[in-house]
Amino acid sequence: QVQLVESGGGLVQAGGSLRLSCAASGRTSSSYAMGWFRQAPGKEREFVAHISIWNGGTTFYADSVKGRFTISRDTAKNTMFLQMNSLKPEDTAIYYCAATTRVGVATIPTTYDYWGQGTQVTVSS
Repeated sequence: QVQLVESGGGLVQAGGSLRLSCAASGRTSSSYAMGWFRQAPGKEREFVAHISIWNGGTTFYADSVKGRFTISRDTAKNTMFLQMNSLKPEDTAIYYCAATTRVGVATIPTTYDYWGQGTQVTVSS
């Protein structure tokens, strides 16, 4: 089992920044590729970003956040981050971190094995 705990959400004005963290613990948590997803009210959970455990942490982003968000991980501390800049009201959602054993980029929620409880991000206009 792997436990994931997100933090860092909050209320920010449009154009502002937030940094989300995801602390992982449990069975060989550093052996998982990880991702960020978000879910706005009335909408399906959508992919935000992915980082692999191989090749120095290859990253992949949804088009909607490319150039504004940066995913990273500190393997030694079993922590993943999502730096969010130039935030827009449409970024408002609950943000979830997730872990997967799948090799390769994983953008579909069902391909992830473990999930955190989520952290609310609200961007005001």
